[in-house]
Amino acid sequence: MKQIMQSWRHVFKLDPDRPLCDEALEAICMSHTDAVMVGGSSGVTYENTSELLSRLRQYEVPCVLEVSDLEAIVPGFDAYMIPMVLNTEQTDWIIGHHVRAVEQYGYLIPWDRLIPEGYIILNPDCTAAKVSKALASTTASEAAAYAQVADKMLQLPIVYLEYSGTFGDMELVSDVRRKLDDSRLFYGGGIIDANTARLAAAVCDTIVVGNAIYNNLEQALTTVSAVKRRN
Repeated sequence: MKQIMQSWRHVFKLDPDRPLCDEALEAICMSHTDAVMVGGSSGVTYENTSELLSRLRQYEVPCVLEVSDLEAIVPGFDAYMIPMVLNTEQTDWIIGHHVRAVEQYGYLIPWDRLIPEGYIILNPDCTAAKVSKALASTTASEAAAYAQVADKMLQLPIVYLEYSGTFGDMELVSDVRRKLDDSRLFYGGGIIDANTARLAAAVCDTIVVGNAIYNNLEQALTTVSAVKRRN
């Protein structure tokens, strides 16, 4: 999965705590997106995550769980993405929660399916920033420095720029990408249609489309063909 992930250009992110009808889920899974990521900043439980996974497994699209709560980890996903919030002073969100998880559940962890992510949260008003106490007013040079630490020192496979709820500074995103050698740059935030998808995809490796699914599914679906060539 880690190698396959290197070819992803488009990912839909589904929140287990938000309702999604069967028709919408089918449209998403059959859209030719590269993968479906399951996760959210609040309201994620074992029950709603398990229920969503069972619905997703009707389709062949790769399914990954972005772990935000130990109580909501469900077996059966293709991979587990582990966020490490880099721009926070709360060490729990950098490594603390991770250490406790290993201490408690280490014997159950499928290490070969774990994919760590270096998160840089850049929207101070989003839930993820508030929960993690992120220093979301990070400047472009600071964001690039965080990214280089993730890439060159921590050797994380993913650097994730999170603007959740708003379309970000594409110049900043572009600058961060130029500083990376090995980490893949994921971008999420404010991608609502084909145009915003193209703008973001031009300056990152993988775009993540989330909120648009629940606000305007028809427009959200256009983001796939905007950044991918269908065979």
